[in-house]
Amino acid sequence: MTFQERDADVFDPERWGLPSQAVTGLADRLWQVWMRFRDCFKTKTRDPSAYAWVYLRGLLTMDTDRTFANIARRVIDPRDDGQNLQQFMSDSPWSAQAVVRQVQTEMAATPTLSTGGVLLLDESADEKAGAKSAGAARQYNRRLAKIEMSQVGTFLAFAKGTVWTWVDGELFLPQHWFTPAQADLRRRLGIPAECRFATKIELRWRLIQRVLASAVPFEAVLCDDLYGRSRWLRGRLDAAALIYMADVPTDTLVFLTKPEMGVPAVARGRRGRPPTRQQVLNPVRPVEVRTLVQQAATTFRPYRVRDTERGVLDDPFAVRRVWTIRDGTLAEEWLVIRHEERTRYSYALSNAPPTTPLERLVNWKCLRYGIECANQEAKSDIGWDDLQAQKYVAWEHHLALTILATWFIAHTRLEWAERYARDTALAQQLAVESLPALSVANVRELLQAVMPLQQLSPEQALQVVVQHLVNRSRSTASRLRAQRRDRGPT
Repeated sequence: MTFQERDADVFDPERWGLPSQAVTGLADRLWQVWMRFRDCFKTKTRDPSAYAWVYLRGLLTMDTDRTFANIARRVIDPRDDGQNLQQFMSDSPWSAQAVVRQVQTEMAATPTLSTGGVLLLDESADEKAGAKSAGAARQYNRRLAKIEMSQVGTFLAFAKGTVWTWVDGELFLPQHWFTPAQADLRRRLGIPAECRFATKIELRWRLIQRVLASAVPFEAVLCDDLYGRSRWLRGRLDAAALIYMADVPTDTLVFLTKPEMGVPAVARGRRGRPPTRQQVLNPVRPVEVRTLVQQAATTFRPYRVRDTERGVLDDPFAVRRVWTIRDGTLAEEWLVIRHEERTRYSYALSNAPPTTPLERLVNWKCLRYGIECANQEAKSDIGWDDLQAQKYVAWEHHLALTILATWFIAHTRLEWAERYARDTALAQQLAVESLPALSVANVRELLQAVMPLQQLSPEQALQVVVQHLVNRSRSTASRLRAQRRDRGPT
């Protein structure tokens, strides 16, 4: 075989596990997913499930501007104004949680996911122009790294290897949204009367409990230091026998020697109420985790983190057993330290058993970054960031269909990997240690090819533009009439 022939051979889709029948059947595969979930979108009096199909197609095949009007025009008809789709998303009483529960049920029944999966706690902050969207407030926007008018969603993602999907989420409603002054706005935006304020930490625990109830299998919960610093959350996870790997801030206090805990004895002659809380009784002092990197007992050794497009990533890691006071109780935990750059270190605590292999601890410590990167890509790839609706139920419905879209892609990637094996000689031929996985964008590109969107003719484009101009003019005229009425006779 000549060099040119070998080079051409690496472009054979069959060798990459992408036979033509798999690609041509992708549209039918999406249809079958919608059919399985169709009953979730029905209400007591109507069957608006066809709009779920429209919205799902829009999320998966459109690239930008996935508003209600644009999705309707590109998927249904160029002349559709999107009003019915908006009503389906913003006002129809179908249950978003029914969709989420069925996704979790399907995950629990997927043999490939029975071992090796992890959960990731995540959040997404979307900048808002005003405070009239459900949950909008001046709050810390992690994407912008500053306090800004934002709407924050809390999420739970599942990952195994290179495959991931969102599994649940809730909109964070800041405390001032529950004040009497906000009562009218809460009613107008459809925030349920039974809603009560919950911190982001409490919302995360609620999401984890729902996943446990649906029997989705996972071996560890991963989170960044926003949640890892919560001793309450780590205590709840440990009490539920769930392993966690939680990043913590550099000033987190740990004990290197086991402290003796107990209620101090009351000194003779001391006045006042006797102590009731447990305290450290022996003379040991906690230290900040950042001070440990300079200690001789902290030994770093390189571990293989992952293969990247720039080569193999090997970082030094140190692992030590430490004690912490977690939710008022003494706990022995693993401290995992990663030396990521010349002067940058990151730290994580885990309640994994003492016999846990160090390689597994390092793997859990590294997994979160890769999953968060995939999450960020999908927020744009699958249209999470495009939601512009104000109502609470619209946010929940958008989340449910986004979760369904991510599950469709994840399940497709899993099934194709099982059914259509790649040629193992490709890696050697391309001089790499491992072949890149099929990405979310890859699946979407194939779906776009087999499910083309509506294309506007010049005449249809003119009709759409003129309709838009007429609607704007009528809206302006309506406001002018209202102004004249308010002013009264002059």
